[in-house]
Amino acid sequence: MTAAELLHGLMSAIDERRWGDLERYLHEGFSCRYVHTGESFDRATWIRLNAEYPGFDRLIVEEIVGEPDAAACRSHVTSRSGDEVNHFECATFVRVRDGLIEQMTEVWTDVDQTAHEGTRPEAGSID
Repeated sequence: MTAAELLHGLMSAIDERRWGDLERYLHEGFSCRYVHTGESFDRATWIRLNAEYPGFDRLIVEEIVGEPDAAACRSHVTSRSGDEVNHFECATFVRVRDGLIEQMTEVWTDVDQTAHEGTRPEAGSID
């Protein structure tokens, strides 16, 4: 399988809550780094983090691109807390070794953030 096929399979397994299938996509030496929090996880811890995430609802792949040994995807993730639905966007980058995902880097952000004042051009000023 290509890196994009592996990544798509992994993301589909997460969306479908097939936690027992995640290991089959991940190399024994798998590691994942969360850029936004500075955390790193090994294979067992990353699988557990996903399986036990409070209120997990959906993971929908919006776009995926790749080469034979590397791929990236952008996904929309939701979780529920009571009646509230939380929305996140995630960028995932993977590297493959021996036909399995060995390295993953993810960047997560909340949706509906407001840009800091003064960081955008005034309306109509695009040339």
